Amino acid sequence: MDAAEFRRRGKEMVDYVADYLEDIEKRPVYPDLEPGYLRSLIPTEAPLEPESYEDVIKDVERVIMPGVTHWHSPYFFAYFPAASSYPAMLADMLCGAIGCIGFSWAASPACTELETVMLDWLGKMLQLPECFIAGTHGRGGGVIQGTASEATLMSLLAARCKAVRRIQAANSKKSESEILSKLVAYTSEQAHSSVERAALIGAVMMRKVPTDKHYAVRKETLQKMVEEDKAAGLIPFYFCATLGTTPSCAFDHLTELGPLCNEENMWMHIDAAYAGSAFICPEFRPLLNGVEFADSFNFNPHKWLLVNFDCSAMWVKERADIIGAFKMEPLYLKHENQESGLVTDYRHWQIPLGRRFRSLKMWFVFRMYGLKGLQAHIRKQVGLAKEFESLVRADKRFEICAEVVLGLVCFRLKGPNELNQELLKRITKTREIHLVPCQLSGRFVLRFAICARTTESRHIQQAWQHITQLTFELLQEAGH
Repeated sequence: MDAAEFRRRGKEMVDYVADYLEDIEKRPVYPDLEPGYLRSLIPTEAPLEPESYEDVIKDVERVIMPGVTHWHSPYFFAYFPAASSYPAMLADMLCGAIGCIGFSWAASPACTELETVMLDWLGKMLQLPECFIAGTHGRGGGVIQGTASEATLMSLLAARCKAVRRIQAANSKKSESEILSKLVAYTSEQAHSSVERAALIGAVMMRKVPTDKHYAVRKETLQKMVEEDKAAGLIPFYFCATLGTTPSCAFDHLTELGPLCNEENMWMHIDAAYAGSAFICPEFRPLLNGVEFADSFNFNPHKWLLVNFDCSAMWVKERADIIGAFKMEPLYLKHENQESGLVTDYRHWQIPLGRRFRSLKMWFVFRMYGLKGLQAHIRKQVGLAKEFESLVRADKRFEICAEVVLGLVCFRLKGPNELNQELLKRITKTREIHLVPCQLSGRFVLRFAICARTTESRHIQQAWQHITQLTFELLQEAGH
């Protein structure tokens, strides 16, 4: 393919993408096929001779689309949103064309510098404390990670390194292995599985903290566990707080937990993967109160802020803590500006070496939507969740299972878990809407998350009509 054909095919692809997204609600939201469907549709080996673009694009509909779960369908209400917007897609196209591997400032200065500034822009939108803003002289700053899972792992590993160095500074006879065997981390029993996974990778003990009736961690519970562990000779060093848990969008009490973590020399990381986007709205910003006590904070613009995957924003109060844990300086990566004080090399902030020019997506989206446009998107989707909540509450057969704060509604049919399991099975089988479950207080609960950018009130009403029709059939069969 030469430049002339690329121009032609590129325009065709933009048309295909625009048609796909405009007509996406006509497609079944969930695929109807069995595992292994694809292997029989394509050859067992790559072609020896080149094939035409026409043949490849025909196979997108024949091979790929039948196996796609359409995350951007307005009838997709599962998991949490996967953000998408036309400006972000265009920026991703440019990112692919530039194709730099931005592991250091010298590897592509614009890639590094735009990221630093975009994280400052976003931090200011969130009204983060000044200590998290890089500016030109700040000690903190932000970085784009691939996912919240990576951000949690990076914070835990940085906390582990900081704890070992602090203890060895006080007692040089203590070996690293001895200290590591006694380190203990904490997180909510409602926290995402990636937090526990970070502890497995980091080879440290992690304890799950029980939550209150609102599924939030309170100071008294964590304090009791910390005191017990210290009495047993263990070393508490890390707590991962969650703002907007995956099951129910619950919020740990930062203003209670933060001072405790500071007193106990425990690194506090905040995982706000989904909910963090909402904090750009003044009415939701109080949910972030207490962030001033944190050592690191993370959320995913690629969930709810119209920036396509992958783009997970992470800030640290002291960048020396994270850089100091991972810094490696082989000669072939050194450059003359790295000690200037105005430059950060992001390879020291992450697990991989290479990194894409992801900040372009933020730059395009922030400029083309503006803060007001982004706030309007969040508010609209919260309003749609409230609309669905009111429909559920008006039907006495159903119950709401957790407070609806943002864009997630947790609900269930009154009755046994088996009844709700059967309802979800029928919902999935029809492929008209897509939901996933969670477990709250031992109950099987259906989660209804507002996900697609194009979701409107009519989609909420149609989804509820579909759920109630299936409920009527199910209860009739069950003899209710």
